[in-house]
Amino acid sequence: MASAARKSSAKAKSEATAGTPKTPKPAEFSKEQELRAYRDMLLIRRFEEKAGQLYGMGFIGGFCHLYIGQEAVVTGLKMSLIEGDQMITAYRDHGHMLAMDMSPRGVMAELTGRRGGLSKGKGGSMHMFSKEKNFYGGHGIVGAQVSLGTGLAFANKYRGNQNVSLTFFGDGAANQGQVYESFNMASLWKLPVIYVIENNRYAMGTSVQRSSAETDFSQRGVSFRIPGIQVDGMDVRAVKAAGDLATDWCRSGKGPIILEMQTYRYRGHSMSDPAKYRSKDEVQKMRSEHDPIEQVKARLAEKKWASEDELKAIDKDVRDIVADSAEFAQSDPEPDASELYTDIYVES
Repeated sequence: MASAARKSSAKAKSEATAGTPKTPKPAEFSKEQELRAYRDMLLIRRFEEKAGQLYGMGFIGGFCHLYIGQEAVVTGLKMSLIEGDQMITAYRDHGHMLAMDMSPRGVMAELTGRRGGLSKGKGGSMHMFSKEKNFYGGHGIVGAQVSLGTGLAFANKYRGNQNVSLTFFGDGAANQGQVYESFNMASLWKLPVIYVIENNRYAMGTSVQRSSAETDFSQRGVSFRIPGIQVDGMDVRAVKAAGDLATDWCRSGKGPIILEMQTYRYRGHSMSDPAKYRSKDEVQKMRSEHDPIEQVKARLAEKKWASEDELKAIDKDVRDIVADSAEFAQSDPEPDASELYTDIYVES
């Protein structure tokens, strides 16, 4: 009986992986693509560094989760999207907002709870939205966005458009029950959803090896016949290639796909996390050998596509944008008390 069960399991896995796409080679970037990726990732890095400073100064309250180290994931995937594609993620979300062209002023003002914030100062770090930019949050409940992202994909299929839903979650959230309920429905109905698992190795503070029986997250959809591939999430070119493959897969009506982005966060889980569960040497090794921004910078220099002065000019422009957003976020008025009663109900 046990032998029959093993054979059945092996057959299911074989069928699930039949025709599964292979991890593609990193994309060949043009000069313009390299420069764009460099600037976009640098904007996220500098923005998050400033957010960390403002949190330390007391301008940002509550929770604040920084994306430093993971910039290549959202930057590369954004390069694969077309007009109307949606994005939804968890609470480590500032980078996703900036990648979706949401205003740095609006994002930073929301962090400080100001009137000009993208949720009018009422959502804070974890709950910002922009229907105009097809960004559907920032969600504070672990794994809750996965079912919502699956719903976005259902709406796309119902409307008969060619759009896909990029649904991000982490290695910790990958163990949540609603994730697998969503996998089942997405596969059953062949929904155009890309499940992006940002595996930064530590979830809230426990390593993947200690918390997950299956550490190959690309295989988490096997029992639902959802294919998956592992991607170097520290290389924006590898992410872009995987994004192209995944969006083509979904737009051709093949249903959902999983992209496990193997990435790394340099800071703690949140600003209150000292990250004592890993060594400083481990973090420094990632910074020195795999930093996503430094990789692009090195290629630009090697190919003589940008001089040191030109790269410094990009950095200065980015720093000016971030400084402006911080100044706005500290001087913008707080919401009026009457805002407590707005946006609570929607009349139908």
